[in-house]
Amino acid sequence: MTEPAESDQPAIQVEGLTRSFGETVALDGVDLVVRPGGVVGLLGPNGAGKTTLVRILATLLRPTSGTVRVFGHDVVAEPHEVRNRISLTGQYAAVDGLLTGRENLVMFADLLGLSGRSARVRADELLTRFDLVEAADRRASTYSGGMRRRLDLASSLIVPPSLLFLDEPTTGLDPRTRNQMWDVITELVSAGTTLLLTTQYLEEADQLADRILVIDHGRIIADGTGDELKAAAGGVTVEILLADPHRVDAACAALTRAGLAARGVHAAHADLEVPTELGHGLETVQRVAGALEAAGVAVNDLGLRRASLDEVFLQLTERPAAAPTPEPATADAPALNDEATR
Repeated sequence: MTEPAESDQPAIQVEGLTRSFGETVALDGVDLVVRPGGVVGLLGPNGAGKTTLVRILATLLRPTSGTVRVFGHDVVAEPHEVRNRISLTGQYAAVDGLLTGRENLVMFADLLGLSGRSARVRADELLTRFDLVEAADRRASTYSGGMRRRLDLASSLIVPPSLLFLDEPTTGLDPRTRNQMWDVITELVSAGTTLLLTTQYLEEADQLADRILVIDHGRIIADGTGDELKAAAGGVTVEILLADPHRVDAACAALTRAGLAARGVHAAHADLEVPTELGHGLETVQRVAGALEAAGVAVNDLGLRRASLDEVFLQLTERPAAAPTPEPATADAPALNDEATR
């Protein structure tokens, strides 16, 4: 019986994965299949298990139980086969501040087996691609945070991986630099790389991910496209900005008489919200407008708004996203650093 071609294998296949740190359960029975291609966004509150999952997939941490395969290769039994197919950009830039940007890239290329000339050519290509040519011969310690992150990602792409893990890749970056990173990520996906992206920026997941997983307390609690998760979170809302905000009570009374459930909100763009179902938004807008007009309540703005990914997150986890904290140290974690997976 012939083995299936690697292109036919799932990029990631996880069955019954658990991971404990002493009495603390970080992952509690995770099942996951990711097909090759596209971007999978992994969201979750602080301590939900995101980084633990990434570290296991990247062969940096052993599972307590369960099986984990990357393109058909077991991360425990065949770690070198897995590492040949993946790359990891962690939460913090893993570059040598004493070396220049060019020297960092050439060093990583040498470690990955490229010849001297090939290493220099590849370094030049990446410096150009990541807009680092002018700073190429400066020490990395003089780089801004955004430049260091771009250099770190460039070093992960010296040999284009089949699967790239991006763990909080834009944490702390200004909006302009974040958009540059988004452009690079889009280019990678177009070239055929599969990406697993963990992020605390819900807009980032909404912008980039074809599929979003929400993890909490070590379990995957939601799985779908951004639109699917938003629809499950409550469809759409009619937002009302009154001409006179002191007339909230009068507006609520009018909407209640019309059989509509209105609630007051404190936002710059709305004084009232009326929840409705998908497919009934226009009908609800018409009913709201008619009820307010009949009651003599003037409005400055009236419109439909879909649930945001922030609202999905809060509804699913019942808590806001928070800054990541380091995973607990473990004695059985392999003595590997980020370079081992580049």
